[in-house]
Amino acid sequence: MPIHDLAKDPERSLAALVRTEPIQERSAARVDALLDAAAAVVDEIGFDRLTTAMVAERADASIGTVYRYFPDRIALLQGLRERAIGRFRVAVVQRIEEVHPSTWLEAVECSIDAVATMYRTEPGFRIIRFADDERGNDATGEFSGDTVPLSHGLAEVLSGDFGLPAGDELVFRVAIAIEIGDALVGRAFVSNPEGEERYITEARAVISAYLSNYYS
Repeated sequence: MPIHDLAKDPERSLAALVRTEPIQERSAARVDALLDAAAAVVDEIGFDRLTTAMVAERADASIGTVYRYFPDRIALLQGLRERAIGRFRVAVVQRIEEVHPSTWLEAVECSIDAVATMYRTEPGFRIIRFADDERGNDATGEFSGDTVPLSHGLAEVLSGDFGLPAGDELVFRVAIAIEIGDALVGRAFVSNPEGEERYITEARAVISAYLSNYYS
């Protein structure tokens, strides 16, 4: 997979969640304004206390405008989450293009850097954990949510661009690395908006050691 495919159609999943698909520029701007308002509220009080009324007030919109695009607060939060994931994929591509990694390990570290940057700069980015909190544990024991498409995409990049052996094992191990990084990097930003660097450093070390155990 070419690295640019990671950032392909970042708004496609979001459009599927919106009640009235924002095909016009004005509607798309209105949806973005609502999600910006939701992100600000999430950063201030957390997603569990967010209401559609708060979003309407923050966006200087009517409650009817909110419901036109998002039927309830769950859809609103999921929309915010989908937008954040799309922007994260773009951030990974931009970081890799900036660094020009020569090894798969450097490419993995670019992904970790992109996560940390998103936590620092993207309002409401913590919402990426929302669906897992709402869904609970997957009864099948398999990875679910964003881990699946991200692990497949990154695994294809690592195999196609850096020579790692393609296949289900690589996808599984990349998924493990994503879970590790999500836990440690997310922990770095629990109480510090700039991130506790020691957690981010440990995320790099643990993921590098884990993957290097299988790939030289």
